[in-house]
Amino acid sequence: MRILIVNTSEKTGGAAVAANRLMNALNNNGEKAKMLVRDKQTEAVTVASLPQTFRSRWSFLWERLVIALHLRFGRQHLFEIDIANAGADITRTREFQEADVIHLHWVNQGMLSLRGLRKILRSGKPVVWTMHDIWPATAICHLTLGCNSFQEQCCRCRLLPGGGSLTDLSAKVWRRKQQMLGGSAVSFVACSRWLAGEARKSALLRDYRIVSIPNTIDTRVYRPAGGGGMRQELGLPADKRLILFVSQRATNPNKGMGYLIAACEQLAGQYPEMCGNTGVVILGGHAGEVAARLPFPAYPLGYVSDDRRIVSVYNAVDVFVLPSLSENLPNTIMEAMACGVPCVGFKVGGIPEMIDHLQTGYVAAFRDAPDLARGIRWVLDEADRAALSRNAVHKVNANYSQTAVAMRYIEVYNQAIAQKHYRL
Repeated sequence: MRILIVNTSEKTGGAAVAANRLMNALNNNGEKAKMLVRDKQTEAVTVASLPQTFRSRWSFLWERLVIALHLRFGRQHLFEIDIANAGADITRTREFQEADVIHLHWVNQGMLSLRGLRKILRSGKPVVWTMHDIWPATAICHLTLGCNSFQEQCCRCRLLPGGGSLTDLSAKVWRRKQQMLGGSAVSFVACSRWLAGEARKSALLRDYRIVSIPNTIDTRVYRPAGGGGMRQELGLPADKRLILFVSQRATNPNKGMGYLIAACEQLAGQYPEMCGNTGVVILGGHAGEVAARLPFPAYPLGYVSDDRRIVSVYNAVDVFVLPSLSENLPNTIMEAMACGVPCVGFKVGGIPEMIDHLQTGYVAAFRDAPDLARGIRWVLDEADRAALSRNAVHKVNANYSQTAVAMRYIEVYNQAIAQKHYRL
């Protein structure tokens, strides 16, 4: 079976990482999978890129300009909105024409337009669409953050000036998405049970079957290893317990660095000795900007994309903390657990599906910095960390291995092919 995985980027962002790993998992399990991306970053022969033309660059800029106009040129929500008003026509590419199944992933920021998506859905090819966030089920947002308008019809959008209106940008894009999807046989996949449940509430996707399949990880790369030498290699102290925070952009408020800072401040107040024996490692862009706000010594490592260096970081720390305010099925928790690192996170999105409370880590009450602090303290000073580590590795091997995930997707592809033939 020839599968074409379509994503905006080859490597940048959680969806790109997940799509790339799925491609490798499918190829390692006997299928023929390729990626088609706008932003190609390696020389991998299994990844094809769209031609870098003026039009492809203009698609991104034009979309941002239209959004900026609707935001009255305010920047606050400029990259929280996607309207897919411009993009490439991938149906003309050789990769599309040769594929048996088209597998869409994250295709925003000028990669595909709604018109282009409609053309894909009407091409006669079986189409599977993996949702890495809620955007396919809403009008313009990637995170609903408590808004339920998408359950009936998007309008009065909280992201627009003044709270929007009945005929605002979200209402217009909602109607365009209805036209795009109308009568198509696309199969939707959500990366977490939580996201699948949210998507099923959407009036846009009410008539579509939505299944949940987790992302995969290569456990031959992400695995436990001795951390002592890695600390020296990374320039990290050997005499401290290390807390790890990871985000593509450490200053992203949705990733919850503010809650980690508040939790560390509480720990420093209650247990002053932690100021001398505990540190925080920050992996991600703009890490240096938040390091000084922590009460513990901080070690900003910046943005890292090399898998082996990332594995070294996980194996050098004692606990991974992800206090995100909205998450689907974060690759970072999966990576940490695969390396045997206990995890602490809020009870939100797909995080409770990954962290088994008091078994592989600690699930804290949502937006509760004191409970987050209790979780960090519990892992570092009270829990049987060797048992947590074994449980974490076992869970990843049982649920997120390449073979387990690839087999579930192959079943979805076969169903999509059968459905397409039935409709014909």
